Amino acid sequence: MGSVSKQSNKPGAKGGVDRRARIAELRAAEQRRDRRNKVIASVAAGVLVIGAIATGTWLVMDQNQKKKDREAAANADIPGVKTFGDLSRNHVKDKVNYPMTPPVGGDHNAVWLDCMGHVYDKPVENERAVHSLEHGAVWVTYNGKATADDIKLLSDKVKATPYSLMSPYPDEQGTITLNAWSTQLIVDSASDPRVNQFFTKYVQGKQTQEPGASCSMGEM
Repeated sequence: MGSVSKQSNKPGAKGGVDRRARIAELRAAEQRRDRRNKVIASVAAGVLVIGAIATGTWLVMDQNQKKKDREAAANADIPGVKTFGDLSRNHVKDKVNYPMTPPVGGDHNAVWLDCMGHVYDKPVENERAVHSLEHGAVWVTYNGKATADDIKLLSDKVKATPYSLMSPYPDEQGTITLNAWSTQLIVDSASDPRVNQFFTKYVQGKQTQEPGASCSMGEM
């Protein structure tokens, strides 16, 4: 009898090869996906870093500009401001006859007025208000010529500004008077732009005789 040729009939031989190829393909795809995700993550991180640097740079530049603006405002002249030179600073118990109305310096009471944005609805003691000026406060006064809108605008300004106070002053010549130590400005309206300029320059400004002193009532 003739010989019969033998053939390899091992089950699943071809299928095993296909599975290995498929697994290799999936692994290659996964590796490509991982590389792509890493690239995307790196780019995103770079963008965040650049953004953070840009934001930080802008904040520093903005703060520097604001500082320059404040310094410029503190040194700028304000039309109409009067100054009175060196004034005495003795503590006294008696009433003082001040040469200017309202007073902006001179001998004064040992106890100051609360000047942490306090709005008084009645006249206050000159001698105590002057002590507040010594601590760097701006004292806003007004007479009967001031309108309700003026008073509201000024009150809001004072309430939002530590080291300031406000009170009526019926005997003053001007409608509204802004007072700092040895410094005074009279305006006709609260909307006068010099009001904001005065606050910027003189609230705890260079004229302050006792920088850092308290403006809360009763504290020494």
